[in-house]
Amino acid sequence: MDLADLEHLETNLFLEALFLRHGYDFRNYSQASIRRRVRKLMDTCGAASVGDMIPRILRDEAFLPLVVETLSVNVSEMFRDPEFFAVLRREVIPYLKTFPFIKIWHAGCGSGEEVYSLAILLREEGFYDRTTIFATDLNPVVLEQAKSGIYPLDAVKGYTANYQQAHGKTAFSDYYLARYDSAIMDSSLRENVTFAPHNLATDGVFGEMHLILCRNVLIYFDRALQNRVLRLFDESLVHGGILALGSKESLKGSEESASYLPVNAKWRIHKKAATQGFPVPRKPGLAKTGKPA
Repeated sequence: MDLADLEHLETNLFLEALFLRHGYDFRNYSQASIRRRVRKLMDTCGAASVGDMIPRILRDEAFLPLVVETLSVNVSEMFRDPEFFAVLRREVIPYLKTFPFIKIWHAGCGSGEEVYSLAILLREEGFYDRTTIFATDLNPVVLEQAKSGIYPLDAVKGYTANYQQAHGKTAFSDYYLARYDSAIMDSSLRENVTFAPHNLATDGVFGEMHLILCRNVLIYFDRALQNRVLRLFDESLVHGGILALGSKESLKGSEESASYLPVNAKWRIHKKAATQGFPVPRKPGLAKTGKPA
């Protein structure tokens, strides 16, 4: 067995130990991606090999937060991909407004930047008070940051530009308080948000959602795990509900693909086809073709 094969074996054993000991399942993440992050973990903790980290993951509780933080992907920003949020505002929100009350699941929310972006959008469209948002992630550290709503002030310039490009209706500064080197998001934006731990690889359904967002998460999973997550989303969505994926992610090749209609192909926004007898509102909103009615 050469060194590459040995590292591959040790990585599999390490991920298996992490799952069996702590319940965090990274075993079906993309091999190339997970290997990069395991090597980064080795460098961070000063391990000579992946195998050297296995006893630590079994016995050292203090090691776990570093492992989860390093293996998780937490790259985000306010109104990331402004055009996506502009499309959401223009093509999806008018449809959702036809429901008396909606539930939204933001899966893989990371440190929460996009959750607050969504809350701002809903408020500007006069619909936040009728909305409940469930924001979930497997990483407890980033969830705590999301709950706090505190972000580096030096990032706000970029956030402001994104907000403006997403057709924001006021000044972005209306939504945060600048204090020292931090931007503290308006606490009212959290009033209808529940932050909760959830592992897409192992946990179950969030039922009766009208909108599910999971952007740029599936690209880190292998095909088997992608299919599992798409089934989970399908079971969690109401008929006529909206599924928004990342721009590099697709329903193609999944068992669920035939059940969805395109809303916006570029931004991977899909509508779950309604079954007979379910009263899906038609106007104003999305027609059966997935185009604005």
